[in-house]
Amino acid sequence: MITLYGIKNCDTVQKARRWLDDHHIDYHFHDVREDGLSQAQVALWVSELGWENLINKRSTSWKALSPAQREGMDNASAVAAVLEQPTLIKRPLLDTGQERRTGFKADDYQALFSRHTL
Repeated sequence: MITLYGIKNCDTVQKARRWLDDHHIDYHFHDVREDGLSQAQVALWVSELGWENLINKRSTSWKALSPAQREGMDNASAVAAVLEQPTLIKRPLLDTGQERRTGFKADDYQALFSRHTL
């Protein structure tokens, strides 16, 4: 099952959802704010992607962290921070069941899904 993680009002998430719909790809949308995240899930993402690739350092959520939190960020503190503030993740996060990707670019989705489902 393909899952797209994000928040409903994010423009990039909306573009990704539109792309998936236009390409008739069946997926489940998981709103990280409303539906929450589990520690095991976030820990898996951090171990696979690295916290530097999971967390959006340009987000207002990142900027709201204290300088000490930002400077001392590591895998464990990243998991804790994302659980406390899920909007820290780069959106959207696409989980195909085999791969996980952050962000959205139509060409990247096309390449990814040409290998998996298209």
